[in-house]
Amino acid sequence: MNTENNNKRTGIRWALVLYDSIITIGIEILFLLFYGGSKLDLMSFITHGVVELFAIIGVRFAFNIYRTIWRYGGIQNYMKMMISDGVAFIIYLLFCRFIIPVDRISVVTMVAMSSMILLGSLVIRMTYRYAFKCGNKDTPFGRFLLWMLSTFGGINVTRFQERRRIKVAILGAGNLGNTLYAEIGMDNMSPYEVRCFIDSDKEKVGRYINGCIVLDEDTFIPENLILDYNVQEVFFAVHNYPQDKMRAIYEKLSKAGIKVKNYDIPHMTSGGEKPQLKEFEIEDLLFRRQESIINEKINAYYRGKTVLITGGGGSIGSELCRQIARMTPKKIIILDIYENSAYDIQQELKMKYGNKLDLSVEIVSITNKKGLGRVFETYSPDIVINAAAHKHVPLMEHNCIEAVENNVFGCLNIIELCEEYGVSRFMMVSTDKAVNPTNVMGATKRMCEMIMLAYSTRGKVKCSATRFGNVLGSAGSVIPLFKRQIAAGGPVTITDKRIIRYFMTISEASQLVLESGAMAENGEIFVLDMGNPVKILDLAENMISLMGARNIDIIETGLRPGEKLYEELLVNKKELDKTENDLIFIDRESPVTMEDLDAKLSILSEATASLDDDGVREALRKVVPTFKRPEEVNNA
Repeated sequence: MNTENNNKRTGIRWALVLYDSIITIGIEILFLLFYGGSKLDLMSFITHGVVELFAIIGVRFAFNIYRTIWRYGGIQNYMKMMISDGVAFIIYLLFCRFIIPVDRISVVTMVAMSSMILLGSLVIRMTYRYAFKCGNKDTPFGRFLLWMLSTFGGINVTRFQERRRIKVAILGAGNLGNTLYAEIGMDNMSPYEVRCFIDSDKEKVGRYINGCIVLDEDTFIPENLILDYNVQEVFFAVHNYPQDKMRAIYEKLSKAGIKVKNYDIPHMTSGGEKPQLKEFEIEDLLFRRQESIINEKINAYYRGKTVLITGGGGSIGSELCRQIARMTPKKIIILDIYENSAYDIQQELKMKYGNKLDLSVEIVSITNKKGLGRVFETYSPDIVINAAAHKHVPLMEHNCIEAVENNVFGCLNIIELCEEYGVSRFMMVSTDKAVNPTNVMGATKRMCEMIMLAYSTRGKVKCSATRFGNVLGSAGSVIPLFKRQIAAGGPVTITDKRIIRYFMTISEASQLVLESGAMAENGEIFVLDMGNPVKILDLAENMISLMGARNIDIIETGLRPGEKLYEELLVNKKELDKTENDLIFIDRESPVTMEDLDAKLSILSEATASLDDDGVREALRKVVPTFKRPEEVNNA
């Protein structure tokens, strides 16, 4: 097999030598006859031709031009060939002017002749590349290209004839769309064949790009894409495409049976990642998209710092690790009690950054102050971000003791160690459920905010908290649950058809947390603008529709313990202070005194020691005055 391949490669190389020789000799004859031949005798005529032929072919061999795989040739290969022929021309000029006694022709004629030879050779290679990339049996021209490959290139085109490529349209004829075309449309080994573009730019509509017509985005008919162009899939290749338009076109194409994919830079990134072709996510169609907000100012704050992230293996914690890793920190310490999740993010970051990122993993519970102290002593972090918490509302209603021990006293352990070991900045991840809480989880997070506020007055550590709502794709999120239920044929379960929630992507929330920490002075509770609320019933109905499901029932199961019908509107712009970022506001609260905090913590400590969940819940009501029973709020 290897011998066969070597013979094939050798045959192609010598075929190129033959074609180059034919082109060279042909152009030489034409130029010498019509642009200088009358001044040359036969011997001079032959000498000019032979010297230039051997100079061109010889130098091309020396420059490894004939070892280039021209089917993948790019601009660098063509430039190398131009340089090669430039050297060959100098040799030709020196020999026929100064070394060999032959009749002279003008330098202009010599330059023109050499240029035409170069052009002819380049055309041969470009034609070969184009035929290899674009030959197919679906069109007369494609079949002609295959014939050329077979006849003049000795290429076995059977594999091309047997390939059935997916016919696609690219929505977006701008830079991103053309990047996608270069990636899939110019590669005959690609499983896709681009048939047309779709764009809203009227100057492009009706014209051709890379041989593909541009259709009008506003007037195209999906059925005609199928009938006229055999389109099976449409790829979105537009930055920041309006969500409402994206959804409308998605629904129109889906109804016609055309599959839709998205070609875009991964959401909320700042590391210059390459655009990716991926399946449309429901989140792309239902929720707002935000561009990366990480700028040089924020990068500079974390650059060269040792950052400890508790709960670093969780949904928010792991994304915080990803974001900080891009900012060239001195070191990242991932701390988590769950070794599997910590291991996953560790391996992900190792694969991406290798030895460029100093990374450590510590498996410690934040309730283990002695173990935490060892971590602080070992690494001396500059910044500590507390993303460790029990957050599942119904489960914490039945595990009150654990919720208080982990969320409240775990937070206390961390902030005390920050003071002890000279940490410059403590940041905690809070939640909208801390606002007028109706459940244990929300009440414990509100208590954490009080701890942060009290310790901010001591002047030893700069403290802040960031509050936001539901995070798409996080553990326990409703979106994955609905997807599984729809895929299984239903029913889709919601606790109450009246429920509304605020949503934000993991990346967006994480970046806003980091920006909040960078801009914090001391003692702020940052509140993130979550946008418009989403009715969970509408969410379920939209997901069923967008996933193309039919006859899926939606049933109510009743509110879960501690569950609110309506989450608090976090951002009242009239009451909150503005920041540089329109999505971040500051809720300035008066901190409790250390004496009051100690009293509250003492009540909670005694309650947890009793091992009585109901007693702990009542203790929380004493120390968190805004903690209300769900029925007080839901029936209001």
